[in-house]
Amino acid sequence: MKKVFLMLSIAFVISSCGKKNELEPNTSKADSIATKEIKTDTVPSFTKELSLNKISFKISVTGNQMTITPSGLSIDNNPIIREIEGTVTNAEIGDLNSDTFPEVFIYTNSDGSGSYGKAYGFSVNNGKSVSDISIPNVTDIPKLSKGYMGHDDFAIVEGILAQRFPIYNEGDTNSNPTGKTRQIQYKLRDVESSRVLVVDQTIEF
Repeated sequence: MKKVFLMLSIAFVISSCGKKNELEPNTSKADSIATKEIKTDTVPSFTKELSLNKISFKISVTGNQMTITPSGLSIDNNPIIREIEGTVTNAEIGDLNSDTFPEVFIYTNSDGSGSYGKAYGFSVNNGKSVSDISIPNVTDIPKLSKGYMGHDDFAIVEGILAQRFPIYNEGDTNSNPTGKTRQIQYKLRDVESSRVLVVDQTIEF
């Protein structure tokens, strides 16, 4: 009788443990899923390293936050953080004002069918620090924005920044421009205590 009672007790304990395990949430799986979600959210969508004349920049974009980390500057190598719109398509380095210190430009396209382009610029100040470059928006210049509906391309070309886009005629759909191509060429200028891009030439072909 004692043996039977003992066996029943053991069976009851084993059964209780099984039910307890069934009722308890699988925390290891939940933690694993959460970890994967965190890792996905923090994976950069764009990274690039650029250098010129012993000064380098590491560009990283996560979500809508862009981080530009300079190195080789004599005073300030702190990261520069900016909120951006759209998707980064490319980044370039050059010396637009021929002072032997680089400028960096990062290009973005907006989401949606229009793909409106934007450029972010940063200039090295005498090898010591970095400051933003003021860049005009083509939509604020009526003469240049006539027929403009996005689909921009940017590039550094022989000491200038070029912005190129198709020209839309009246009635054109966004996917079918029938006009020419307009190229705006910007030069870097010092204005008071800042640097700006100014329109130097416009070409249509």
